[in-house]
Amino acid sequence: MVHPFKFGYGVAVEQRTPTKCLEMASDAEKVGFDSAWFSDHFHPWFDTNACGGFAWVCMASAAERTHKIHYGTAITCPMFRYNPAIVAQAFATLGSMYPGRFFISVGTGEAMNEVPVGYDWPAFHERIGRLEEAVKIMKLLWTKEWVNFKGEYYTLRKANLYTKPEKPIPIFIAGNGPKTTELAGRYGDGYLTGMLPEEYCQNVIFPALKKGAKEAGRDYEGIEKAIEINVSYSDDYEKAIESMRCWAGTLFPAVFQYPISDPRVIESYADLVGDKQIANAAVIGTKPEDHIKAIEKYIRLGFRNVHIGSSSPDEQKTLEMYAKHVIPYLKSTYS
Repeated sequence: MVHPFKFGYGVAVEQRTPTKCLEMASDAEKVGFDSAWFSDHFHPWFDTNACGGFAWVCMASAAERTHKIHYGTAITCPMFRYNPAIVAQAFATLGSMYPGRFFISVGTGEAMNEVPVGYDWPAFHERIGRLEEAVKIMKLLWTKEWVNFKGEYYTLRKANLYTKPEKPIPIFIAGNGPKTTELAGRYGDGYLTGMLPEEYCQNVIFPALKKGAKEAGRDYEGIEKAIEINVSYSDDYEKAIESMRCWAGTLFPAVFQYPISDPRVIESYADLVGDKQIANAAVIGTKPEDHIKAIEKYIRLGFRNVHIGSSSPDEQKTLEMYAKHVIPYLKSTYS
């Protein structure tokens, strides 16, 4: 199965006000993006000039303002502050109001979103176990009546969603390692990851996805491969780098591995990150060709669903450049 090429736009609710997020989603549709992926956080990744809108509310409002662009999260943790049954209900409602326009991506989460609202941060083994049960619950509630479920972490007792989605809600399971990727192979309609090295994708990620699919008796080619590519565009390279610096704290693995939940602490790590490290973790381009070349590398690797997370000095200028150069080239070449 060959999936049609899709090109999306990332909307970072921790970086911009809800009103600005709505404008961005509308602008993305106007210039030709197929989808808008909203980050789903309680706390942001940084403190200075940060925002904290609720992704689900923003997406619903954006869907009402637009006509055809698809919406989803990147990434929802359906396990702690959100009970998986409530996640299922929320997206069933969105799918009922806007049939065929919503998807969801789920993952094992970050402490900064769960610890502040009273949850402990368990080891990865527990989190991936919870994620598996959550995905099962969501799928059951969307398709079955009066569901009973007894897992290690969650229970349903004759649970029924009276308003189900009119069309299936695709679930992308997100991860950067083999265990979560295997889970995507077993249960996901799609798999979502970030800018991993090409060799790692070929030697670790894709084999893990195939393994999970084979174990579940599923078609590996039927699983849609999606990737988020971080970009910054400006005629001035230094300005493009500086505009990406707010995310520098995320380059430290510790913020994912340990219960670090204070954005001020995460931001403090950014001071230890050099421009070269930032450039290696994103596409810092002063010309359209810089962006096209970087994105094409992942398309040729096998990712048919690509979205950019742009942190450019002038976002309107970036959208105009993508509308004029990048989107027409990618769609004419790979659609």
